[in-house]
Amino acid sequence: MAIESRIRELGSRHENLDRSIQEETKRPASDATRLRELKRRKLRLKEEIEGLRSQLH
Repeated sequence: MAIESRIRELGSRHENLDRSIQEETKRPASDATRLRELKRRKLRLKEEIEGLRSQLH
């Protein structure tokens, strides 16, 4: 049960990062460094979520 809760929390953070990435790309002068860091954090969360999901199966 704790793993499922953690997955939901990470999923929420992943969605927030996705929104931040979308907002940044819509800006006229988007910050490439910020965008790269957001994408890196999003990927790390995705990998952690997948790892936790594999523990459930």
